[in-house]
Amino acid sequence: QPALHPPTAGLPQDQSAQKTNNREGETSPYRLRHLCNPVDWSPGGPEAPQRAKDEDKPILLSIGYSACHWCHVMEHESFEDVEVAKLMNRWFVCIKVDREERPDVDQVYMAAVQRMTGQGGWPLNCFLTPELEPFFGGTYFPPKAGYGRPSWTEVLKQIHTMWVDHRDSIQRSADRLKADLERQNQPRIGELPGAELLPKALEGSRQSFDPIHGGFAQPDLYAPKFPHSTEMLYLLRYGERAGDPRATAMVELSLEKMARGGIHDQIGGGFARYSVDREWLVPHFEKMLYDNAQLARVYLEAWQATGKEYWRETGTGILDYVLKEMTSDEGGFYSATDADSEGVEGKFFVWELDEVREVCGEDAELAIAWYGVTKHGNFEHKNIFTREVSLADFCDKRKLDPVETAAAIGRARAALYERREGRVHPLLDDKILSAWNGLMLSAFSRAGMILKEERYLRAARENARFLLGMMRAEDGRLMRTRREGVTHLAGYLEDHAFVTEGLIDLYEATLEVEWLEAAVEMADLTDEHFLDTESGGWFRTAHDHEELLVRFSTATESALPSGTGVAAMNCARLGLLLGEPERINRARESMMRHGQTLAAYPTGFCQLLLVHDFFESKPAELYFVGSREDPVLMAELERWRGLWPPYRVLTLVEEAERERLKAVLPAIEGKTAVDGKPTLYICHEGICEAPEVLGE
Repeated sequence: QPALHPPTAGLPQDQSAQKTNNREGETSPYRLRHLCNPVDWSPGGPEAPQRAKDEDKPILLSIGYSACHWCHVMEHESFEDVEVAKLMNRWFVCIKVDREERPDVDQVYMAAVQRMTGQGGWPLNCFLTPELEPFFGGTYFPPKAGYGRPSWTEVLKQIHTMWVDHRDSIQRSADRLKADLERQNQPRIGELPGAELLPKALEGSRQSFDPIHGGFAQPDLYAPKFPHSTEMLYLLRYGERAGDPRATAMVELSLEKMARGGIHDQIGGGFARYSVDREWLVPHFEKMLYDNAQLARVYLEAWQATGKEYWRETGTGILDYVLKEMTSDEGGFYSATDADSEGVEGKFFVWELDEVREVCGEDAELAIAWYGVTKHGNFEHKNIFTREVSLADFCDKRKLDPVETAAAIGRARAALYERREGRVHPLLDDKILSAWNGLMLSAFSRAGMILKEERYLRAARENARFLLGMMRAEDGRLMRTRREGVTHLAGYLEDHAFVTEGLIDLYEATLEVEWLEAAVEMADLTDEHFLDTESGGWFRTAHDHEELLVRFSTATESALPSGTGVAAMNCARLGLLLGEPERINRARESMMRHGQTLAAYPTGFCQLLLVHDFFESKPAELYFVGSREDPVLMAELERWRGLWPPYRVLTLVEEAERERLKAVLPAIEGKTAVDGKPTLYICHEGICEAPEVLGE
């Protein structure tokens, strides 16, 4: 279904008629906003550094993204100010970058700013030499000095003075910083991790875990709080395999507090990017596709682990929100929605008591109690909806009938959603990113498989066809971004790795050979263009990518899973299924490539922890031989497909598809139906047990 609120051009309403910079071919709503500024923003590329050399100016590189609240604040305060813009244009060559379209650039200069200041964030403002070497940077700077920060104008003047009078000092700083970044990127090769790694990681998670409100953050503050989806996923799986209830308990408390808090959109579904407080009450209200893709997966795996219906409802609520509001006509998924509407953060999402009474009618008092609405509110005299207790506890306390209460809450929620749809919506970032779509492809594929929900599988198939069609270059590689019919920018490791994972998941969910063929092709392209053949692992950028200050090969986690970790899991799963030891070895080598840092700080590498846990489980390779029309075979296949944790790879060999399947999966050679009956072959790294005739 198309989004209910139409895609925007990304321009503030009061600037939509302005055009001060070239917009032709632009696909970033974030950059489109800024092209209306009086600042002479360049998109980057070779022209900007050459201009800086010709004019003997430093470069001001400013990085952000469309849903970033403080990016909008700094734009309004400084970049829209004509006098400030004059200084920027006179003294600097100014480049504006969308971090979501250019994560490679963002990674380099975020690392530099973190090295210089000890912290990072967006907007990211970094000053560079014409050779693109950073020498000073920071995040948000106010229009007037305060809160320990100089004003933006003061920063501009100081950098200009340093450039004119102390160029040698600037160059020495730039040289030192570049050397630091190169050292930071050196391989940290270690031993292949052993069984001790996951217990050590568990202790690391416990140290940052909030025992009162769940989640993981600095123990002295416990705020802000971000969903740590990959960390929760490894804890869930390890807790089950090791029989350690401490791991499962941390995840369950976190998921419950998040689902009941203001970070969860109780009316429309989906989760905001993070909470500014310890209690998950007040979010930064932007919603990111990548968070919701990962959280849908975690909630549904938690449902598999515990059988708690609330986790299933929360997970499917995320997916239904994406289908309703974040899906394009082409089958791609949009990137994000903004935190602000009408220039006010969160205005779209908050409520006053009287409005709730008006909208909900006879169900109003029940809705007020259910969502915790008060006269004075919990956020700037308004109400962010929360859910403090379960439906059963809510009804038990008030002696209400659960069925009637659920129906009344459903009516109230529908009425509130309809009223909210009439408000001015936050801006929709309607660009489509391959990597984030790959994460959502995985979420829909897994949900369709474990819930046996055809509409989720239909969304997954449509998305896969879109990615394999609209998002590819002539050589088969993925492009990064698409918007308004324009696809461009070379894809990164995460684009190829995440889409490969989604295709593997879609194959397991449907057992349709085309998705396995596509997954193997995409995995091969990943290795061909990104593999570090000397040290193991993968680079973030392709071998023929434009030259950057540092070409990173890292496996650390951010809000996204690590591309290296996902690529390693893809190699493990495909290597086992296809019977290709070299792929399996690549997965293990990637853990060794980052072995020293993985051993020292395992919770910084949670995707690699998932890979390690997968290998430690001794996953089975399952080859079902027979027909999908055979109820005996399908019952056993569904049993294996539904087992959790998913420590297995599987395929279905049907005679009508055998030759096509064998072309991509040679390991099926010799695996035939015994006496013409449905048969299961169970193997472990190519060593197979005696075939099992099903139903006997």
